[in-house]
Amino acid sequence: MFTTPTGFSPHLACVEPEEEEEEAPQEGPEPGACLSDGPMITSASLDTLIQNLVPTADYYPEAKVRKFGPKILQLLTEWTETFPSDFREEKMVGHLKDIIRRIAPCDEAYWKTLNQVLQKLSQRLAQMNQGEESIVKVSLNASSISDKLVAFKTKPPPIQKDMLSICNDPYTLAQQLTHVELEHLSHIGPEEFVQAFVQKDPLDGTQPCFSDQKKKTSNLEAYVRWFNRLCYLVATEICMPAKKKQRAQVIEFFIDVARECFNIGNFNSLMAIISGMNMSPVSRLKKTWGKAKTAKFFILEHQMDPTGNFYNYRTALRGAAHRSQTANSNRERIVIPFFSLLIKDIYFLNEGCANRLPNGHVNFEKFVELARQVGEFMTWKQVECPFEEDRSILHYLHTAPIFSEDGLYLASYESESPENQVEKDRWKALR
Repeated sequence: MFTTPTGFSPHLACVEPEEEEEEAPQEGPEPGACLSDGPMITSASLDTLIQNLVPTADYYPEAKVRKFGPKILQLLTEWTETFPSDFREEKMVGHLKDIIRRIAPCDEAYWKTLNQVLQKLSQRLAQMNQGEESIVKVSLNASSISDKLVAFKTKPPPIQKDMLSICNDPYTLAQQLTHVELEHLSHIGPEEFVQAFVQKDPLDGTQPCFSDQKKKTSNLEAYVRWFNRLCYLVATEICMPAKKKQRAQVIEFFIDVARECFNIGNFNSLMAIISGMNMSPVSRLKKTWGKAKTAKFFILEHQMDPTGNFYNYRTALRGAAHRSQTANSNRERIVIPFFSLLIKDIYFLNEGCANRLPNGHVNFEKFVELARQVGEFMTWKQVECPFEEDRSILHYLHTAPIFSEDGLYLASYESESPENQVEKDRWKALR
C-alpha cells in the first residue's frame, strides 16, 4: 500500500451516501462502503464508486435536482478546463452536449454557464491545435538542419552567426529561455502524463486505452526535444570557434546564463546548459577549460548533482516553490522544474504503487498523490512570463543550426587534437 506523505489528506477519496430513509432502495451503494461523519476511507471497489456517483432509476446521489445540478456543472467545468483534449473527438463533444440538454432546462442560470463552458472549450481546443502546429513547424525546421549536419565527414563548415553576436547579455538570454520553456509548458495538459505511462486501462480490461498515443503526448515529447536541442546548441556554440580564447569566452557566457536561469527558477534550461557543457566533445577540451573561469560552474553542477536522488536540486526546487506561493509578482512565481526528473518521479510513483489494493479496492492514495504532483506542475505552468520577448533571440534559439554528435566530435578534435588512441581511432573513422 502507498505510504501517506506527511500532511497528506485523502479527503478526495471520501464519497458520502445519501441520507438514510426508512425504505432505502436496495440498488443503491453497497452497505458499509462509505461512512458519513466517520473516518475517511482510502479505498473502495470500482463498482462501489460507480454506484455512489451514477444515478439510476431507483437511486439518486442527491434528492433534489437543484442541489445536484451545480455539482454536475462544477464537474463539467473542471473536466473541460483540465482535460480539454478529451473532447477532441466529435463523439465526446456529442456526449457533452447531450448532458447539457438534460441539465439546462432545470434552471435558467444553467444555460449561461453551460454556454460559457462550451465556448471556453472551443477556444482551448483551437489554442491547442495552433500550439501543436507551431511546435511541429519548429521541430521540422530544426530536424532538417540537423539532418544536413549529420552528413558531414569533415569538420562542419563554420556557421555564420553565433549566440554572442545575437545576445551577449546572460540575463537577457536567460529571460528568453524562460519564454521558450513557459511556452512549451503552456501546451502540456495533465492528460499527457497519464497517457505517457498508461498503455492499458490501469483499472480494468486488457485493450489499449488510447488509439492515437503519439498525438496525445505530442506536446510532452516536443518539450523533451527542446531540452535536447538546447543541450546540443550549447555544445555547438562552444565547439564552433576556432580560437581557444573565444571558446573560453563562450563557456564563461553560458555559465553566467545558467546562473541567471537558477536565480529565475528556470531549472530545466539550467540543466540543459550544464548537460551541454558536460557532453564529451566539450568536456575533453582541457586547454579551453583551463582558460575559462569555472568556479561558478562547479557551484551550479553541485546544485544539480544527482547524488542522493538530486537532493540539492530538490531542496532548491522546494525553495522556488515556496517563493512562488508567497510571491507578489509573476517574476517571483516562476518555477520551471527539471522536466526529465519530474517525468521520472511520476513514472516510478505510477509503476511502484499498485492501482488496486490486495482486497481489489482502488488505491485512492496513489491516485491522489499522482494528482498532487501533476497538479503542482499545472500550477507552475500557468504563470505568465513577465519578461519582454526578443524575437531575434527566440528565432535563433529555435532555428540556429546545431552540430550532430559526429559534427561536435569533429569540431572538438580540430580544436584540440586527440590525446589517446581511442580518440585518434574515432577521429580517423569520422574523417
